Amino acid sequence: MRYGIKFVSQPFWVACLVLGFFQITLGQSKVGTTAAPFLGISVGPRATAMGSAFTAVGNDATALYYNPGAISRFGRSEFLFTQTDWLVNTKFNWIGFIFNPDGVNAIGFSFTSLDYGEEEVTTVLEPEGTGENWGASDFAAGISYARNLTDRFSIGGTAKYVQMKVWNEKASSFAMDVGLLFITGFHDMRLGMSISNFGSDMKMEGRDLLHRIDLDEESLGNNETLVANLKTDSWPLPLFFRVGVAMDLVNIADNRLTIALDALRPSDNTEIINVGTELNVKDYVFLRAGYKSLFREDSEEGLTAGAGIRLGWGGPISLSLDYTYADFGLFEDIQMLSVGFRF
Repeated sequence: MRYGIKFVSQPFWVACLVLGFFQITLGQSKVGTTAAPFLGISVGPRATAMGSAFTAVGNDATALYYNPGAISRFGRSEFLFTQTDWLVNTKFNWIGFIFNPDGVNAIGFSFTSLDYGEEEVTTVLEPEGTGENWGASDFAAGISYARNLTDRFSIGGTAKYVQMKVWNEKASSFAMDVGLLFITGFHDMRLGMSISNFGSDMKMEGRDLLHRIDLDEESLGNNETLVANLKTDSWPLPLFFRVGVAMDLVNIADNRLTIALDALRPSDNTEIINVGTELNVKDYVFLRAGYKSLFREDSEEGLTAGAGIRLGWGGPISLSLDYTYADFGLFEDIQMLSVGFRF
């Protein structure tokens, strides 16, 4: 009754929305290659340490990535910066900010970047280099809004711009995420659901695709300065459908043990299960562990683990530091760091 929607109607709305989003993912499912694969990289050392089973946990700024419907549940504002040494010497960074003015509504901003670095340009005629450097990078920027419809049910969404760039060529797209969070009456068990990257296809365009041509080399009188634009194929964004459950097994004297499980259905790969747990000691020290990509054959991802600490100054402002190690099989192991401020 608190926000004008009866509690008895919540299960009905949750069921309808979940079924509706599941039907959307079925209609959009495309097995194979997609554009912007960086959108599938797990965000934040805390969530990653929990095996990326964070859809129903979602109580820090990385909920902007996993479930935007959870950001209005914080009751506070938060800024978070994460840095990851990703595969083959690439750098993956994520910044998130959530502003919660009244405990009911929340606005969020997020920025994701993957930097592949630069290399010297070489050609057949100039194998030692042309004096130019080429590079590649990806980024996404989003704005989110969420609202608590009742004391147990919230919904939110994100509108974002996605861009991929390779030297002088780039592709861009607009997309949206939608998320829900429902707190049950059974020991505050939380149920979460989200669909991510529902948007337009991406196609590379740029000046290197422009070439001068002669339409008929065997005939005289043609204009050899005609410019042709080489056409590239369009590729869809990776669509992710997540359903998660989280629960505090222990919650005694400011000590809490949380377990979480996510089912993830991507449009460009097989379904997986992620599991994770977090031990919170006095809201000061945090120990986490998890396992990612269960039931996917030949997966290089697996065990995750991490720790964190939160420092306060006797007021609403606190500083959090988190670290995570993730096993990546044949590839080098992944390490993540983050710094966050709550106020």
